[in-house]
Amino acid sequence: MKLFNSSKVSVTNDDSLLENYRATGDLKFLGELYQRHTEMVYYVCLRYFKESERSKDAVMHIFEELIAKVNKQEIKVFAKWLYVVSKNHCLMTLRSTKNNYEIPVDNFVEFAAFLHQEENYIDKEERLSQLERCIDKLPEKQRISVDLFFINEKSYNEVVDITGYSINDVKSYIQNGKRNLKICMEKNHEQD
Repeated sequence: MKLFNSSKVSVTNDDSLLENYRATGDLKFLGELYQRHTEMVYYVCLRYFKESERSKDAVMHIFEELIAKVNKQEIKVFAKWLYVVSKNHCLMTLRSTKNNYEIPVDNFVEFAAFLHQEENYIDKEERLSQLERCIDKLPEKQRISVDLFFINEKSYNEVVDITGYSINDVKSYIQNGKRNLKICMEKNHEQD
């Protein structure tokens, strides 16, 4: 996936490109470095947004974020660091655009925060897998309501229309589901 028209640079090592960008501020180094990993970034975004155009836009936005971030953060392995930045960008975008409703999701954010504790993206993937397993363990009505509300970004009224549950039941299933997910994630976190 070619998104940038950058003149090729002679450096072949990610670390060297990163150091050259940090030393000179020349975007050709950062562009070349990012270009090597845009396919991975695109597929991370596609996993969250499930829309090709939105994912391509996110790839461009993430590059813009990198211009400042790479100088402010310690980066041991650029590809792993970029993977985490990409996931965080997608999660934050999804949270900020959630149907333009003011929804108190403190508990959901608390257990989702487990995904952001370790720097290692493999640990984050494991946390995401644990979250998915915890969702699967919820009672059916809670699981359906949580999935529609948080994963598929449906409003309370849309969840009511899809499921046929009452609005009070939907709110209750979501609240109880959040609480049960938080407990499940904390339990899994303590076992690690």
